[in-house]
Amino acid sequence: MTLIIINVIDIKVEVLNIFWVAFNKEDVFYMQNIKFDEQKPIKTPFYYGWVVLLIAALGLFFSGPGQTYSVSIFIDHYIDKFNWSRSLISSFYSIATLISGLILTFVGKYIDKLGQRKMTTVVSILFGLACIWMSFVFNPLMIFIGFFLLRLLGQGSMTLLPQTLIPHWFKQKRGLALSLLGMGGVISSSLLPPLNNWLIYTYGLNFAWRFWAFLLIIFMAPIGWYFIRNRPENIGLKLDGVKDDEYISKISPRVHISESPWTLKQSMKAKSFWFMNYCGVVSALVNTGLTFHMVSIVHNIGYSPGFAAYILSITAIIKFPFTFIAGWLLDRSKVHIVKGINFIILSGAIILLLRADNKITLIIYALVHGTFMAFDAVSTGVVWPNYFGRKNLGSIRGFAMTAIVLGSALGPLPFGIAYDYFGSYKEIMIGILILPLIAIFASLFSSPPKYKLFKS
Repeated sequence: MTLIIINVIDIKVEVLNIFWVAFNKEDVFYMQNIKFDEQKPIKTPFYYGWVVLLIAALGLFFSGPGQTYSVSIFIDHYIDKFNWSRSLISSFYSIATLISGLILTFVGKYIDKLGQRKMTTVVSILFGLACIWMSFVFNPLMIFIGFFLLRLLGQGSMTLLPQTLIPHWFKQKRGLALSLLGMGGVISSSLLPPLNNWLIYTYGLNFAWRFWAFLLIIFMAPIGWYFIRNRPENIGLKLDGVKDDEYISKISPRVHISESPWTLKQSMKAKSFWFMNYCGVVSALVNTGLTFHMVSIVHNIGYSPGFAAYILSITAIIKFPFTFIAGWLLDRSKVHIVKGINFIILSGAIILLLRADNKITLIIYALVHGTFMAFDAVSTGVVWPNYFGRKNLGSIRGFAMTAIVLGSALGPLPFGIAYDYFGSYKEIMIGILILPLIAIFASLFSSPPKYKLFKS
């Protein structure tokens, strides 16, 4: 209890310091670089960044209740319980995701100002309260509000926070670090679909949501506050825990890593900024659309919701080895080339699902799609700090996250409308196939931008 009181006082003092700076009309960018006297919460014989990485991966794991692979397990239960149409609930999910996505750019700016430590603590608590809200849903308005909170706090903020934290701690092993970070998401997407399915059938919808609320508020929030530090400099360390001159010859010459102080406005002048955002939209749209309706897609082929959860788990499990492979490769290769090849893989996954009429084909689809998702997650985490530096990463990554969430918002709705109209998903899958084909070329033409061309 004493430790809790001390931490609360510490938070209040830091917040007062921030407001003091603001009201005394200091340069707003000073707020981004405020350093408080911090110490390591624990002494480690190794670089403390690895501890931060572990907690960041845990945060990514706990984004799960707001991710589509988790929410999708609840969807058919809501449709059956309240007798809602698939188009209606898809519309709610899409609109809620769309609105939440528009806010994420501002979330990114607050991350730059307040730091990941405070934001992780606050967002975890709010996300837990959102899960409690979902446990009381009984009408369309409530589920719409719940979807909005889940997508803003879970899929959006809880994903954005670790992805902006880790590039501040790692440079020469950034691909490896981000692949290890991705393990949090991989474990989450592997575990949550079958776990949610079991919780719902064993204890009911309401208990399943309260289970995640308890873990977020009682476990994730205090763990994030106690262990996370925003920058290695805040505790007297240097990036990667090594001296600056040790970076020489350790980074592959094929890997572009910018240390230029790109702003969001400057980044928007680069062609690659928009091409990579397009790729993010396509990936999110396709992945969310397929995952959200996977129970229904698998049911149409003739299999149970349990097998649909099994397919989602296979997709996640295959990400384990390929996430490490992606990290290793991206520390040695050009990220835009890797992305271009990866969208060829996504196109193949859609074609497989179109032709699926048995369990074997569905399992092969899950393996191929999981491979794409592994490379997509790591390459997206790498491209933004490598292309545009770390100084304003929260704002830049926040904008990119907005694009990704907008893609997620657009995904479920056309699938739901197409199913209600055609009675199947084949037509919409044929239609969306054009998007990853375009993304192949968008990726290949997204070479690293030159900062000198965009100085303001």
